[in-house]
Amino acid sequence: MRVNGWNLTGGYTGSGAARSSSTDAAAGVRDGAGPGSGSALSVSQAVDMAAGALDAIPQITVLGEVTGFRGPNARSGHCYFQIKDDSSAMECIIWKGAYAKRAFELRDGMQVQFTGQFNLYKPIGKMSFVARSFTLAGEGLLRQQVAALAEKLRREGLMDESRKRRIPAFCSRVAVVTSLSGAVIDDVKRTLRRRNPLVELICVGSKVQGEGAPAELIDGLRRAAAIEPAPDCILLVRGGGSFEDLMTFNDESLARAVASCPVPVVTGIGHEPDNSICDMVGDRRCSTPTAAAESVAPSMGELADVLETRSHRLCRALDSIVLAGNAAVDGAAQRADRAMRANLSRLRMALDAAASRPCLTRPDAVLEQRAAELGMTQDRLAAAGVAAQRRMEGRLDALAARLASSTSGMAPRRHELALAGSRLCHAGAAAVDRAGSELSAAAGKLDALSPLKVLSRGYSIAYADDVVATSAGAFAPGDTMRVRMADGSVYGTVTQVSPTSNRTEN
Repeated sequence: MRVNGWNLTGGYTGSGAARSSSTDAAAGVRDGAGPGSGSALSVSQAVDMAAGALDAIPQITVLGEVTGFRGPNARSGHCYFQIKDDSSAMECIIWKGAYAKRAFELRDGMQVQFTGQFNLYKPIGKMSFVARSFTLAGEGLLRQQVAALAEKLRREGLMDESRKRRIPAFCSRVAVVTSLSGAVIDDVKRTLRRRNPLVELICVGSKVQGEGAPAELIDGLRRAAAIEPAPDCILLVRGGGSFEDLMTFNDESLARAVASCPVPVVTGIGHEPDNSICDMVGDRRCSTPTAAAESVAPSMGELADVLETRSHRLCRALDSIVLAGNAAVDGAAQRADRAMRANLSRLRMALDAAASRPCLTRPDAVLEQRAAELGMTQDRLAAAGVAAQRRMEGRLDALAARLASSTSGMAPRRHELALAGSRLCHAGAAAVDRAGSELSAAAGKLDALSPLKVLSRGYSIAYADDVVATSAGAFAPGDTMRVRMADGSVYGTVTQVSPTSNRTEN
């Protein structure tokens, strides 16, 4: 890609004729030709010669401070600025494609190493350094690392305001973690004594700069948090210094220790412009150690003002409550009075209405009315009774007539019934006589067959164990036996059993 005779990589890409002109012009200069010899160069030839000289310079790396940074351009996306040192400055360009590959944003004041080539914009003869890549240098690299760590902790949520704890408005017990040999600790003590001598200060010594300082500060935070009784907050403070001096407070382990400390941490590191990682993750950031001490120890005058203000507010609130209560009581009294008057009016009207009733004004009139009503009821009952009696007499007369008419044809039926009854009596008597004769005959036969009849003729019945014995074999010598006779029973013991033969003895 070419832009007005420039190669975007920094090399010149003019035509062969232009390149020859440049060569010829350079040869003329070497031969001693100049303005006085009649062989002066044109502006284009001079610019071409300068461009050729710049093309001969190889790719170089330049260290300088960025100033006047403009970019990326809204239309082209290119960046234009200057890089300088203590005595010189030069124009610098970074094309859109090269800047898109950046690892950080350029801004004024940054120390940066640029790698590229010189190039010349021929229409105006302006020389620029075209940077193909750039990296941070010195303090800038450190700032880049700090920014990367800050972004990492921010993504983890250690800098969220919702995570940070509230510092008590009136701290009575404060621990401070700092160097015990510097002026910072004296400033903190002096500030606390001046503002509120009732605040108890506990000092925990630790290195704040140099090798091993982060580990000592972490241990100091641990020891301060373990104090019994626990302090209301911990001051992590340090005086001002360079960016490198304050790098201790950009340590990741120390930042995580501040975020995880069980006691709220107030930071006062360096001066107002200084902002470390510990400031970002702490529960409260103050610009200086003195400001940190002032933030946790309100002055006695401020406390007195607060107490007075709150006393006034309390008095006003009490007055408002009393006034509101009085108004409420007055309103309730008025409502109660109105309600009582209305209730008394209703009762008075009810009493007047009751007093005007006839039962109270003329009791005898009520009795006379009830007596009259009772007499009328009695007359109605008497008339109803007479009418009902007459209706019943009429019904009875009608029934008597119907009964007489219905029984008029019963005489023949009564004669037939009498004849049938006579025949039935004769037939029944004959049947009873026949049955009595048959019963007498059967009784005679039964009496003749009765065992009692046989016993009366001199016979007896032998029993073995209450069972009638029909054979002599039912007994054995020594058995008990019972003999039934007509007039009683005889008990005995068998002494001998003599069976008889089957022939009949005469």
